[in-house]
Amino acid sequence: MLNAVGREIPEELGMPYKGEMLQPSGRAAGHLIKAARPHEKKVLSGIKEAIIKSGLKDGMTISFHHHLREGDYLVNMVLAAIDELGIRDLKLAPSSLNNCHEPVIEYIKKGVITSIETSGLRGSLAREVSGGILKKPVIIRSHGGRPRAIESGELHIDVAFIGAPCADTYGNLNGVDGPSAFGAMGYAMVDARHADCVIAITDNLKKYPIQPISIPATLVDYVVCVDSIGNPEGIMSGATRFTRSPRELLIAELASRVIINSGVFEDGFSMQMGSGGATLAVIRYLSNAMKKRNIKASYGLGGITGPYVQLLEEGLVERFLDVQCFDLRAVESLKNDRNHIEIDASYYANPFNKGCAVNNLDVVILSALEVDTDFNVNVITGSDGTIMGASGGHSDAAYGARLTIITTPLMRGRLPIVVDRVQTVITPGSSIDVVVTERGIAVNPKNKGMEERLKDAGLPICSIEELKHRAEKITGKPDPVQFGDRIVGIVEYRDGSIIDVIRNVID
Repeated sequence: MLNAVGREIPEELGMPYKGEMLQPSGRAAGHLIKAARPHEKKVLSGIKEAIIKSGLKDGMTISFHHHLREGDYLVNMVLAAIDELGIRDLKLAPSSLNNCHEPVIEYIKKGVITSIETSGLRGSLAREVSGGILKKPVIIRSHGGRPRAIESGELHIDVAFIGAPCADTYGNLNGVDGPSAFGAMGYAMVDARHADCVIAITDNLKKYPIQPISIPATLVDYVVCVDSIGNPEGIMSGATRFTRSPRELLIAELASRVIINSGVFEDGFSMQMGSGGATLAVIRYLSNAMKKRNIKASYGLGGITGPYVQLLEEGLVERFLDVQCFDLRAVESLKNDRNHIEIDASYYANPFNKGCAVNNLDVVILSALEVDTDFNVNVITGSDGTIMGASGGHSDAAYGARLTIITTPLMRGRLPIVVDRVQTVITPGSSIDVVVTERGIAVNPKNKGMEERLKDAGLPICSIEELKHRAEKITGKPDPVQFGDRIVGIVEYRDGSIIDVIRNVID
């Protein structure tokens, strides 16, 4: 069956994406009710003891969170213990997986892990999954889609493993204190509220009670202290560098001019900026315009970076709503500034609650691996068809914002980025307003008024087809990727409908 973005979705996989947000029904799911006895001890001797006490068995679901990103030690550490205990056929349901999780490949081969549900995959693990190493297709969800699935009961977590930079002896947790401080614990908060068993693993055990508390002891079953849960330097992963690339600086300048002339750049506007060289440069250009026009933003959203924090410190943004810190300066800000507010992933972007933060966004800047002439965006598979990225909050923020801007170079190497048809649709073109490249800006035809405003401002506006033509004139048209018949990935839209599938690549 063809869905609303023209992708063939086998009926047995579930509801195809219909182009309109599905409406929820029923009641929210919950966890097992438990009671702790007075003076009961929660601190255990090690991870194996905690796994045994959790009752983890073959066929269950385990979860992790990815706030330490490339510095995470927890997934590999816990899977090693599970393997030694002989537990098999588990569903791995982390908020995302990174290059550092390459050892998961061996646990798949051993049968410890037989299915994965996540926002993204990278590196060797992603290539193996793209090749069909898993028995079942990986399910890709956005950062808003994951809490929706958990809270609705679609994704039930039996045991959640939460890496805590600071924990007390009764299970209160925070992410801002200790040698592994990574900041906001937004993804883990949802897991803690809904998992049947919550195991906190820390390298910084304190006496009861700690302050501040991000996840309360009322949600935590056991606490384990280890030498280290990860390297906080890994949360940056190159995402917070200032660019010196003339191309990225030009894209950033054009994107900032789009915002300034869009009609939404006014006192009290809200924004999500993300990370990456061009985006950080947009922040710099935009801050200059905000000072010049005496404009302040009401709030900033999403993963927070040091350059973004600068706006808060200068009074250009009143508050941050933070689900994930992208560098150590952001961690310090979350710890010390009461206007830097920690939120969970459901508050951030779950479409099936009574008011997520993305719904009030005015502007969001997002990246792309590919954009097609229908403005559909791919951020999950590379030009060779293999998985290499993450859905993240892309479709969530794009849906909620009044103005969604994609910034991307027109080409990467000899590959055009604007194409006839993206390899995989993560965000539908209906959510995209403007595509900014160094060789021109395309406005979605749904926004005729926007196109006229930007033309009047002297910006280099052209059609999306013209952008594609300009790219192909230089790069030529790439040969199509040869896919097999096997579905190795299912991409859910944020409401749980299926927006695309990923098929195995034929070498």
